[in-house]
Amino acid sequence: MACSIDHKRIQEIMSELPIDQGGIGRHKCAACAYEEGFRRGVNGEDDFNIHEIINDLEESQAQNQRHKSPHAAFAKGYYDGINEYYNTH
Repeated sequence: MACSIDHKRIQEIMSELPIDQGGIGRHKCAACAYEEGFRRGVNGEDDFNIHEIINDLEESQAQNQRHKSPHAAFAKGYYDGINEYYNTH
């Protein structure tokens, strides 16, 4: 199934990510990966399986997330989220 979420607010972040056109991340929505990483970071979660998360993402060939690394997107989202977590706790 294809991602139908409007990820306009994070398009600049997507443009900074590395290209990935292979492996389990192929065509997965990097913007959703970022959002999931951010959600887990801001909630202070630290026990997760990145392969399961990437595998469960919808596919996307839209906007700046096209062919971007969902692994890097998740890591960036988690980093941004965990910083937010520390800033609010």
